[in-house]
Amino acid sequence: MSRLALLAAGVAGLTAFGVAPAVAAPAPQAATALTTVTTCGSLGYQAGLATKVCAEVTGTSVALYGQVGLAGPPSPGSPAPQPKQLITTLSGEVVGGASLGTLNQNVVFTASTIQVRGVGGTVPCGSTVHASFAVASFPWSPNPVTLDLPVTC
Repeated sequence: MSRLALLAAGVAGLTAFGVAPAVAAPAPQAATALTTVTTCGSLGYQAGLATKVCAEVTGTSVALYGQVGLAGPPSPGSPAPQPKQLITTLSGEVVGGASLGTLNQNVVFTASTIQVRGVGGTVPCGSTVHASFAVASFPWSPNPVTLDLPVTC
């Protein structure tokens, strides 16, 4: 009898007597960590730029950010975009409650996507966060994009 056949016969015999081969038990799972969920509002387009506002939610902690990028790829053979001085405004609030803050910041945009961060805080479970992000640069006025996000716990 081959070694494989002997091994199979031995396992079958042990199983018949109610003794099964040892099987590793699954390791106990550690406490689950809070995950961060990112949600963004609709894109806004203005003078060749695309803007959006996003919220990162971890439990009851909310961090807001605005993002500015090119609205599309440059045309082949066209010169690189000139740097633009942008005036950005990022703000957030709990609907019917407290402000999460407002940040006015001047940034220089070239061709790389940039983010404006610095508004957020802890919010009550079940509340809705309203976020707004606006970009202005002469001669265009701000065209805000918004996000209304329920915070579930």
